[in-house]
Amino acid sequence: MSCVCERRVWPPECHVSCPGWRYHDQEACYLKSVKVRELLKDADRLRLKLINEDADLDRELREIDVNRPGLALNGFFEHFAHDRVQVFGQGEHAFVSSILPEKLQEPLERYFNYPITGIVFTHSNFPPDLFLEYARRNRTPVFISEHRTSKFINVFTDFLDAALAPQTLLHGTLVEVSGVGILIQGKSGVGKSETALELVQRGHSLVADDAVRIICRDGSRLYGYVSQTIEHHLEIRGLGIISISDLFGAGAVRMNKRIDLIIHLEDWDDKKEYDRLGLEDHTEEILGVEIAVMTIPVRPGRNVPVLIETAAKNFNLKSRGHNAARKFQERLSRMIREAAES
Repeated sequence: MSCVCERRVWPPECHVSCPGWRYHDQEACYLKSVKVRELLKDADRLRLKLINEDADLDRELREIDVNRPGLALNGFFEHFAHDRVQVFGQGEHAFVSSILPEKLQEPLERYFNYPITGIVFTHSNFPPDLFLEYARRNRTPVFISEHRTSKFINVFTDFLDAALAPQTLLHGTLVEVSGVGILIQGKSGVGKSETALELVQRGHSLVADDAVRIICRDGSRLYGYVSQTIEHHLEIRGLGIISISDLFGAGAVRMNKRIDLIIHLEDWDDKKEYDRLGLEDHTEEILGVEIAVMTIPVRPGRNVPVLIETAAKNFNLKSRGHNAARKFQERLSRMIREAAES
């Protein structure tokens, strides 16, 4: 399997071989920074174009926020956030374009004395020649974005929020069933992939099989992403490797999905007592986020895909405040109480 770092190694080796990771344990890895060159990998969404090819693209982005350098260009450098990407909107571009080169030289000299991470001119504006000369002299990456300023900041912060978010890789199969993101887990051979195949045939979507990359967003939401290596393939014993997108079309797959429910599949154990009422809510913690979890025992004759469909619909009902098990218990308790009183 592979991580998002350049060494392409996943735990437990990544904390040793990849200096980009700031934290590692048995579950999660946290990137401390993203190199500027990573922006070019998402250039289509950011609508970015690098205009000084000799720039140092190994500079590291550590801050999700951006900086509008209007105050710095006017000579006020107290609390100057040089470690953030510098965004030149219409106002900043008009300012540096309207000043005579001999008057612009001093503020630019002070500005580029700082180790600027990267500079982006929005609205497809091109920097003045003197500005670009200083940037090239310092090998500071300068980009032009077609986005308007507010749009670029939104897309950029979303990009970095995802890149720097805590993440982990879990064994399992992630599907979307009736709008619910369900992570199916269980030991090898229990039928995860076959269950996912049946769910796809029933009109639901596959996100990832075998290896699910999970990212925590905003500290409260978990999103599962398809592995770039495995993509939307399933390994079905007896059939081999099949491509879900090729067999069922683009509508049968998704690149990512928020995880709402975890379902553990396990072989039926006659000695184990399984939940028959569903009165207790069970959760499991992943990256500090509590996710609803349930266990479905598997044995011949049980239609697991139908059970998962029902679990998804029941989850939606519970999310809207309708809990069938508790209402049944309340009704039964009321009937017993009335019978005792009569």
